Amino acid sequence: MATADTILVQSNGHTLSLSSLAFQGLPSTLCKGCGHNSITSYLIEACKAVGVNPYRTVKFSGIGCSSKTPAYFLQASHGFNALHGRMPSVATGAGVANKSLRSIGISGDGDTANIGIGQFKHACRRNLPLVYLVENNGCYGLTKGQFSATADQHAHLRRETGEENVIPPFDLCLEAIAGGATFIARSFAGDKKQLVPLLKAALNHRGLAVLDIISPCVTFNDFASSTKGWEWSREHEKPLHEVGFVPRLAEIEVEQKEGEATRVQLHDGSFITLRALTHGEHNVTDRSSAFRLLTESASEQEFLTGLIYLDESRENFVETLNMSDTPLALLTDAQLRPSAGVLTSILETI
Repeated sequence: MATADTILVQSNGHTLSLSSLAFQGLPSTLCKGCGHNSITSYLIEACKAVGVNPYRTVKFSGIGCSSKTPAYFLQASHGFNALHGRMPSVATGAGVANKSLRSIGISGDGDTANIGIGQFKHACRRNLPLVYLVENNGCYGLTKGQFSATADQHAHLRRETGEENVIPPFDLCLEAIAGGATFIARSFAGDKKQLVPLLKAALNHRGLAVLDIISPCVTFNDFASSTKGWEWSREHEKPLHEVGFVPRLAEIEVEQKEGEATRVQLHDGSFITLRALTHGEHNVTDRSSAFRLLTESASEQEFLTGLIYLDESRENFVETLNMSDTPLALLTDAQLRPSAGVLTSILETI
């Protein structure tokens, strides 16, 4: 029987009783108040609730603040920290080699929407069996806050230059729908009530599950006009080159009500507006309806949250390839090595 300190998981037809510590990770080194830390805690909770087997799970990341997240959960799992923007190709290789593993990818808005946009779109096109989390803060937090491709148009950098972003942002949910992903949702790092169920659903989806999670950056993306961050008051600010000082901020938590716009006040007094989808507001299996709702919410300067699109009928990438029942990684040398007769027949065709 499971207790508060143990979690029951299924593995190869057997029930395992694991310590809750197996779902934890190393202490976070991210800034205090970072939304990424909230996402990690909710992901741990979802993994426990679903019964994810850490020993049969593999975690992937690219480069950026988001790339640290795999170190903070499922410490008994496999992991691979890939190159910037290249997480999807590594996850593709692992999924093909061993389809029996559960794959979780953690990315950021720079890692996905900038250098990795091509790989992201191909992962959507292939319907890769992967939980793909985008910790979206609209900036490059690891390299002092440059604009990412999801940064708000007309936003200004916190730096002395006050540079303005004149280019419209990507909407990653729209990009995912257009690309062919079969589970698409958006949420806010401070809304546990909405985010945990979405994470559970994503973990149970057999294709590509994309979650665009707005996650405020406490350190760099803090200009007053930002919809993805907050600005610390002038008297507590330090010049950017003094990055050793990071003020402690309380993480922002909200509870959205279906169909209602929720204004979330950030630490600088500015607001972002969230609107949770209502039950029956649109058919989540209708791509055109999902496109329309996302476009309309953008024109209203709202972040539409909740499950936006779902397609359970399409095969995932591994199923499409008609792979062998035994994962490639588990095939024996005898099964992989062609016989002398097969080699001879191949040479005769050259």
